[in-house]
Amino acid sequence: MNLSPQSGADYKDAVIKIEAKWQAYWETHQTYSVTEDSTKPKYYVLDMFPYPSGEGLHVGHPAGYIASDIIARYKWLEGFNVLHPMGFDAFGLPAEQYAIQTGAHPQDTTTKNMAKYEHQLRKIGLAYDWSRKIATCESSYYHWTQWIFIALYNHYYNTELQQARPIAELIDHLNNHGTHQLQAATHDHHELTAQQFNQLDSSSRELILHRYRLAYLDDALVNWCDELGTVLANDEIKDGLSVRGGHPIRQTKIKHWKLRVSAYAPRLLAGLSQLDWSDALKAIQRNWLGRSRGTQISFTITTAQSPLTLTVFTSRADTIYGVSFLVMAPEHPLIDKVVAPAHQTAVTTYINQVCSQSLKERSLNKSQPTGVFSGAYAIHPLTAQKLPVWIAEYVLMDYGEGAIMAVPADDERDHIFAQHFNLPIPTNYQVGTTLEGLDQPQARNQAEQLLAECDAGQPQVNFRLRDAIFARQRYWGEPIPIYYDNNTPIAMDPADLPLKLPAMSKFTSSDGQPPLASVATWTHNGHPIDVTTMPGYAGSSAYYLRYMDPHNTKAVVSPQASTYWQNVDLYVGGAEHATGHLIYARTWNMFLYDIGISQTPEPFKKLLNQGMILGESQYIYRIKGSQTFVSYGMHHDYDTQRIPISIALVRHGILNQDALRAWRPEFATAQFICADNGFRCESITEKMSKSLYNTVTPDEIIAEYGADTLRLYEMFLGPIDQAKPWSSEKITGTYRFLCRFWRLFHPHGTFEVSQEPPTPQELTILHKTIKEVRLSTTSFHFNVAISGLMSATNELSKLRCNKHAILHPLLLLIAPYCPHLAEELNEQLGYRPSIFTHNRLPEPDPTYLDDPFYELPVSVNGKLKFKIMMDRDATADQIKQQVSSHPRFRDLSQQHSIVKWIIRPQAIVNLVTR
Repeated sequence: MNLSPQSGADYKDAVIKIEAKWQAYWETHQTYSVTEDSTKPKYYVLDMFPYPSGEGLHVGHPAGYIASDIIARYKWLEGFNVLHPMGFDAFGLPAEQYAIQTGAHPQDTTTKNMAKYEHQLRKIGLAYDWSRKIATCESSYYHWTQWIFIALYNHYYNTELQQARPIAELIDHLNNHGTHQLQAATHDHHELTAQQFNQLDSSSRELILHRYRLAYLDDALVNWCDELGTVLANDEIKDGLSVRGGHPIRQTKIKHWKLRVSAYAPRLLAGLSQLDWSDALKAIQRNWLGRSRGTQISFTITTAQSPLTLTVFTSRADTIYGVSFLVMAPEHPLIDKVVAPAHQTAVTTYINQVCSQSLKERSLNKSQPTGVFSGAYAIHPLTAQKLPVWIAEYVLMDYGEGAIMAVPADDERDHIFAQHFNLPIPTNYQVGTTLEGLDQPQARNQAEQLLAECDAGQPQVNFRLRDAIFARQRYWGEPIPIYYDNNTPIAMDPADLPLKLPAMSKFTSSDGQPPLASVATWTHNGHPIDVTTMPGYAGSSAYYLRYMDPHNTKAVVSPQASTYWQNVDLYVGGAEHATGHLIYARTWNMFLYDIGISQTPEPFKKLLNQGMILGESQYIYRIKGSQTFVSYGMHHDYDTQRIPISIALVRHGILNQDALRAWRPEFATAQFICADNGFRCESITEKMSKSLYNTVTPDEIIAEYGADTLRLYEMFLGPIDQAKPWSSEKITGTYRFLCRFWRLFHPHGTFEVSQEPPTPQELTILHKTIKEVRLSTTSFHFNVAISGLMSATNELSKLRCNKHAILHPLLLLIAPYCPHLAEELNEQLGYRPSIFTHNRLPEPDPTYLDDPFYELPVSVNGKLKFKIMMDRDATADQIKQQVSSHPRFRDLSQQHSIVKWIIRPQAIVNLVTR
């Protein structure tokens, strides 16, 4: 079909060819490829890059990508130099599990999946600079992840300077002063003189250094999954089973790599105040960081060997006289030294029992507490009373020091434990002490002073954040660039990077050893290389920096590129990454800032969390033990089971019975008990999932309506940050709007745009729309901007307006949302392509905004319900009063329970309901 400016092709007939034409143009001309340009302001917009699964994208996935694309294109039209890259988080457990089951190499399946994803993303018309594409499984990329790991290994955290410093400075301090006045973050501090340190052999010195390195080896209790052959994080476990596959979890102690992210906790907390993130997300991070002010108290334990110190952290030092026993976590590193010989067997049996549970199961409130007596006693620092030391699952290493002072009169869990094991529960414990009669703050200060005087306690700020496990017992991940000389870990020379994964055909663990342990050639200069690989978050913790300079073979990023791009101006992704990826990425960036790689301490200035697009699942009811199915609504009369079916078999809630029989062999002989209006299915709005057969692919929507319709519809569904139900049947309304917009330029079926001067009425419509679309787009109210474009199109259609002075500015407004349509009409108007590189967004002219009244949209939960004429000077209270008196509001208030009013004068009113 000829799509020249003189063509009379109707939009609905031409849409597929139009989109193919402009996607080819963008690729051929590298329209969205950028370089540093000091003559333009920069804008860096980034999506959380996807893991490329075999299923490909469904329509729920692109919501965030489309939102970021709108902003990227909008910023181009404002004159910014926009960096908008894309790549793939390509390492991970799913590809390896698939390889174990099928024998297919993870590299092959991942490459195939990445190609599928890229094809789908290109079809949506997303303005990515594909020349900067990265994949974490490519050695040219993980070269720099390995480089960063070595840098972490070669640094410690100076708590006085609050920054990472070279390990050589720490070694120099230990050589000259030992640990005296050492200001360094550590997980295991021991006093050491300079003479003692200098007398150690190299292996022993390395053990000391591992107490301080930012990347270090440590024994720790982990969630181990035998079936998957790897350690799982707490968020990868649900109800004691792995989220992936539902396999049993047990706790076991292994030596593995950790990153000292806890050292950065104070900076991570303070940095939140600089970020344009939602209050809800900041609250999640603050809670995860878990700052608490309290007291570190030392209790002396006398053992058969020698006295040792057990340290606890408490936020209630004022309860010190109420302590009647101590409790240690089962994984506490001092247990072996604390337990009396006569109690060793009982303690070992108990710990083995506890380790068969996940940390989540242990943290649950249980009707009957469990624990075991260690046989040891601690000395109360103020009363010299002997306190029994117990071991119990309700105390976790994740809190404080992994041990608590139990005050059963003031703590419910301590009280239950004391009652069950018949331990003392002292009451009125402050009577007769120096704390009697003081309020809590005064008593806490007095207790801290008493403890300090006997060198048994000091005030301390504590954080819940713990060091991150940085090892997986798997093959498909970044190799860790460490080799061993007589069991002493040594970092590889950065010049020897990348350390590439070896070729393998078997990916299962053997005798509890990772797959790499079976590779005889896995050595470096004759020394064995570490056989674990990096965890899933390794590749995503600094990828935003690599996008700035992806082809650099000399550095993570050049000083010129990092100085120009600085950091990410807008980061778009799911809120589920608040406590994992975002914590780790912020930590890595702060470290790279400390060593001069990153230019800013925070990586992501603005964060936008897109809400989930939900699917509309369809269920049928089968009479148990038969192949007879009962229409929804009649199923209560039978003993049935509910079965999900493909949404393609249902239209307007009615099942296509023949299509179901042909869908899968198990339904070939199906019989149906129907209602009068046919066999009705149950429709439920829930997460899109392949297992629920409720996914819709962008490919099928694009094939029928085009990419611009998909883009527009996803943004029009509702506020970008809220969950929204998908309906393929309602997308036609968006499609019809684009046809109407096309007809503004083709009023009689052919291109026909007038050069006549516009009327004041037409200019008023235009400039009100300019203001509304600009304001709504920059505030991420994309659905409101689209509503404004629809209203303007309707009004101009009624006026039969096809004037260039009106349509060209209107075209620029819609361009970020519907780029293919905009490019085609821009070319038909006689302008040079691309519309995003040769145009600027129009500004609203105040001359046409002087109307004392304006049209205020009123939404319910982000969905437009009606508009009301409002005085421009109306206050928020006056707006609320006028909206409340509107007839449409009275109808809505009867249907919904309004819990919150969001009023933005001259912009929008949004009513939040239950």
